[in-house]
Amino acid sequence: MKKYRILFLLLFSLLFFACGSHKAKPKTLRIAVSKAVPEKSYRYYRRWLKYGDSTVEIFDMYHLGLDSALKMLANCDALLLTGGEDIEARRYGLEDTAHWCAAPNLRRDSIEFALIAEAYQRRMPIMGICRGHQLINAYFGGTLYFDIPKELGTSVVHRCARADTCFHAVRIVDSSLLFRICGVRKGRVNSAHHQGVRNLAPGFLSNATSGDALIESISIADSLYPFLLGVQWHPERLNYDENPLSGKIAKYFLKKARAFAKK
Repeated sequence: MKKYRILFLLLFSLLFFACGSHKAKPKTLRIAVSKAVPEKSYRYYRRWLKYGDSTVEIFDMYHLGLDSALKMLANCDALLLTGGEDIEARRYGLEDTAHWCAAPNLRRDSIEFALIAEAYQRRMPIMGICRGHQLINAYFGGTLYFDIPKELGTSVVHRCARADTCFHAVRIVDSSLLFRICGVRKGRVNSAHHQGVRNLAPGFLSNATSGDALIESISIADSLYPFLLGVQWHPERLNYDENPLSGKIAKYFLKKARAFAKK
C-alpha cells in the first residue's frame, strides 16, 4: 500500500510540474521599423526596443518594395521611424535646396510617408527618432529648418564631428506626453542633426525645447490617438536605466504597442 502511495505522489508531482511549465508566453510584439539595416548603423534601435520588451520582433520596411512594406505593416503592432538622411525640402514646402547639403534619399521619403499614412489610418502607435521626429512633423503639415546653423544659429551645438560627444540640455513641458512618460522637467540628451522642427504641424504639441528654443519633441494633440510621439535626440544611444529620456520611452511605446495588439 505504501508503494502505491509513493507512486501516486510521484505521478501527481510530474503532472503538476508539467502543467506549470506550459504557462502561456507573452505574445511577440511585431514592430515595423522604417529602416533597421545595415546592422552596424541600426543595431542600437534593436537593443533599445528589446530593452523595452524582450518579445519584440523587428521588421525592416526599407528593404521591401512599397506594396510589400504596407502589407507587412498591416501585420505589425507599431511603427518606429528611425534616424538617417535629410528629408527632401519640397516635402515641407521649400524649393529644392539640395546644394546646401547632401542629396536626400527620395525613395526613403516616399516609403516612410506611405508608412505614416497607413499606420495613422489604422490608429497604430507611431514613434519617430531624429529624422523620424522631423518626418512626422513634415507629413502632418509642419516645416523644418533646412540647416540649423545657417537659419537658427549656433548658441546650441546640435551636431559635432563625433556624434557621441554632442550633448545639450532640454526642458520638458509640464503636462506634456513626454513629461507623463519620463516624469522630469529637464534632462540632458545627445544630438546629431543639422535639421529640425521649425513650424509645428497643425494638431501637434511641443513636448520639449533646447536652449535655442528648437522643438526637441512633438506629440499629437488628439488625446484619443493611442500614441504618436517624436523626439529629436537618440534615446537608443543613451543609458536606458540612468537617463529618464531613454528607457522609459521605449517601455511606454511598447506598452502602447501591446495594447494595440490586444485590440
